[in-house]
Amino acid sequence: MTAPEFSRLERIDTIGEGARSVSITANAAERGALAERFGLLAVDRLEATFRVQRDAAGVVARGEVRAAVVQACSVTEEPLPVTVSEDVALRFVTEQEAAAEEEIELDLDALDTMPYDGAAIDLGEAAAETMALALDPFPRGPNAAAALRAAGVISEEEAKPAGALAGLKGLLARD
Repeated sequence: MTAPEFSRLERIDTIGEGARSVSITANAAERGALAERFGLLAVDRLEATFRVQRDAAGVVARGEVRAAVVQACSVTEEPLPVTVSEDVALRFVTEQEAAAEEEIELDLDALDTMPYDGAAIDLGEAAAETMALALDPFPRGPNAAAALRAAGVISEEEAKPAGALAGLKGLLARD
């Protein structure tokens, strides 16, 4: 397995029960590689601040990921500058624990779980994944609607039910 483009390892033996602050920033080469990996036009900034500490179930990292990226409009491919500011709450568990973990329903206070190799957690990869998940997978720029209309694509509002369903809206409105 190849190393992540933006790797910032924190050795487990340096993390105690008291919270410690860790700040990380991706350099230009790392940002370029992340842009390629996530299909972005550019990653202009990626940084994160975490408070890490051990607890009985693993290592907890809480903090914030901040980024400035340029996505391509999913319709016109025009560049769209986007900023990300995401709160993060993660629990790192060993790969063996993660493999044995069953899928369970999480409550609102539950932490997202990330596996680690037992020796170090990767805060850089956690920040990169958080950034990618915060982005709109189908971003649309200001010219997207006009481009779709020109291509003959109609909006949901313009679409009319056809055939046997055409009169259903009128019947439902009478009740």
